[in-house]
Amino acid sequence: MKEQESSAPESAESIKQLFQKNVVPSYVRFDLVLVRGKGSYVWDINGKRYLDMGGGIAVCSLGHSSPDITKALTQQSKTLVHVSNIYYHPWQGRLAEQLSGLIGPGKMFFSNSGAEANEGLYKLARKFGHDEGRFEVITALNSFHGRTLAGIAATGQDKVKKGFEPIMPGFRYIPYNDLEAAKAAISPATAAILIEGVQGEGGVTPATPEYLLGLRKLCDEKHLLLMMDSVQCGYFRTGKFLSYQRILEGVPGGESFTPDAVSMAKSLAGGIPMGAFWVRQPYGDLFTPGTHATTFGGTPLACAVALKVLEVVQRDHLVENVREQGAHIKSELERMSRKHPNVIRAVRGLGFMIGFEIADGIQAFEGKAPGPQFVNRMHEAGLLAIPSGTHVVRLLPALNLRPREAAQGLKIIESIVSELAS
Repeated sequence: MKEQESSAPESAESIKQLFQKNVVPSYVRFDLVLVRGKGSYVWDINGKRYLDMGGGIAVCSLGHSSPDITKALTQQSKTLVHVSNIYYHPWQGRLAEQLSGLIGPGKMFFSNSGAEANEGLYKLARKFGHDEGRFEVITALNSFHGRTLAGIAATGQDKVKKGFEPIMPGFRYIPYNDLEAAKAAISPATAAILIEGVQGEGGVTPATPEYLLGLRKLCDEKHLLLMMDSVQCGYFRTGKFLSYQRILEGVPGGESFTPDAVSMAKSLAGGIPMGAFWVRQPYGDLFTPGTHATTFGGTPLACAVALKVLEVVQRDHLVENVREQGAHIKSELERMSRKHPNVIRAVRGLGFMIGFEIADGIQAFEGKAPGPQFVNRMHEAGLLAIPSGTHVVRLLPALNLRPREAAQGLKIIESIVSELAS
């Protein structure tokens, strides 16, 4: 058989055409074609380098092409990649033990994504309340809980629901950080309250300590589950394993705060698809055999990589890095905001989950949504970040971002801010 002639080198345009012809158009994509990465940098098809402070939307916890992850993948792929969950294997049990050790006495279930982890929480709430006829989950306005039918029903944003009506019943929405609204929303059908420790897609808004402690007390009084979506704000991103641990640090009563269930994903395996949820005892045994399952969740390959990521976080003192560098980045953005409030209206967040809100009325943006327009300017200058809604720009860098890289990113941001302010 005659060997095929080598095809012409791919161009950015030809790759975009492949997408347009063959990929479902469910994403609004930026005009970038990325082909490789190393550490906190990625390169596009034309060889241009970008500092990545978006981290695949909080996924690339050790950056790109991490040698530690590569080694773990290679070694595990030579041993055992996949077995069904109808068998035992050592890596899943070890990972469950380590993750539970970072939260409290409880049990883990492993899935493939954050949306699936949250599905587990909705099912947990229904199992918990089933015998009393309770099924309702209260969530917050501006929340985001995934793109499944139940995920969009749980999400407190109307835009994600359009075109998918009738929406799955069983969810009610309340203003975030409003304890009185939570009290007023409870009905005889309510089984659980679900919130994010820091709303990511909703504008990088942290919960207040008073809100978290008040919800815990309320759920105890009303015999409700308090569940937390830590898919984006978890996994050391705020400078603690979970965001509520950072928010309640040093707060009286905070040391005894524990939710009843926590979903997680994104950074767990540093880019290898993985989700999970933790359930506090005694609720960890509510899912009996046959009530919840997955084909690919908790495979030897994914668990081995997740174990390696945990090892590197500890070995390289990355929690301290997140806290120190995150505080510096936030402080510098706040300085820019004070200097140019007509460009940066506010700065929010913790650790390496920082959002800065772009002001309206910037002439160069010609009335278009300022957040994405600012991100486009960042791309032109060689910096990646993630929009959050119409006005907020998120910084979600790798946990091992270096000080000189943080300084480079801040320099680019300040140059854009200064240009827009002039």
